[in-house]
Amino acid sequence: MPAVPGRAVVPAVAGVAPCISDQRKAFANDLTHPQLLAVSASSNRAKGDQGPEAWKPPNRQIWCAYARAWTDVKTAYQLTVTTDEKAALNQMLDTCTTEAPR
Repeated sequence: MPAVPGRAVVPAVAGVAPCISDQRKAFANDLTHPQLLAVSASSNRAKGDQGPEAWKPPNRQIWCAYARAWTDVKTAYQLTVTTDEKAALNQMLDTCTTEAPR
């Protein structure tokens, strides 16, 4: 069985400049705010280290969960959010329903 690529929802440097070594280590090893998703190799290549303003999951059914995971990590680490990133997140969060999992 081929390995399934993993992709961090929020790249390790998104909103951090410069990223403090201890913060980077905590971010990479955080199990409280997990962000590693199993994705196809093509999705992994397509996303790269882009934020939601430049890349969204092709399956709109997961936009809500993806945007919630993104904002959870950004909030937990007090990372910055650009205007374009916020607009894209709002677009994805607008797909959430009261039944959507967190």
